Amino acid sequence: MSEEKLKSVDLPRIERAFREILIAVGEDPDREGLQETPKRVAKMYAEMFQGLRVDPRIHLHKYFTENYSEIVLVRDISFNSMCEHHFLPFMGKVHIGYLPNGKIIGLSKLARVVEVVSQRPQVQERMTATIADLLMNELDASGVGVVVEALHTCMAIRGIKKPGATCVTSAMRGCFLKDARTRAEFMSLVGGMNTPTLSFME
Repeated sequence: MSEEKLKSVDLPRIERAFREILIAVGEDPDREGLQETPKRVAKMYAEMFQGLRVDPRIHLHKYFTENYSEIVLVRDISFNSMCEHHFLPFMGKVHIGYLPNGKIIGLSKLARVVEVVSQRPQVQERMTATIADLLMNELDASGVGVVVEALHTCMAIRGIKKPGATCVTSAMRGCFLKDARTRAEFMSLVGGMNTPTLSFME
C-alpha cells in the first residue's frame, strides 16, 4: 500500500484503540509478541478498507462502442471483504453478467469494481446490489445480473460455528429482472459451468 494512501488513514488513532482492546481482553500490549501488533492492525485496516476512499465509478468511465447484444459474463472474480456486524472477514467469488446497449467495458474493469466495492465494512446483500446498480447506471446496460457466493468467518468461527456454509446473494436489473428467459440464461451460465467449491484454503 502506498505511503500516500496510508496517510489518508488515522493510523495512530487505530493503534491506540487496538491497544485498548488488547488491555480489555486481558492481554499485555507491551509483551514482546504484541508490541508491534497495534501498528500491524492499523496498516491492515488501512489496506482492507481502501474502498472507502475510492469511487468505483472511475473504472467504468472508459468504454467501447460495440454493437453486441448478447450476455457478457465474467465468473469467479475473487474478493475479500469485512462483515460490518462482527468485523470478521468474508470471502468468495462474484459472477457478473450484463447485456450491452451499445457499450462494452474492459473485462478487468469489472474485477476492479468488485475490488473497490468489497474493500469496505458491509453486508453481502448490499455489496451485491451496489455492484449491480453501478454497472446498470454507468454502462446504461439493457440488463445486469450479479451473483455473489461467500464464506463468512463470523458464522464459521463464532456463534453457530458452521464452517463451510455458503451464502449466495443475487441482484438482477433491467431485462435480467423482467425477462425470465434472459435471467434463466444468465443463471445457467453461472451455475452450469462447474463452479469451483469455495474453500478457506484457496
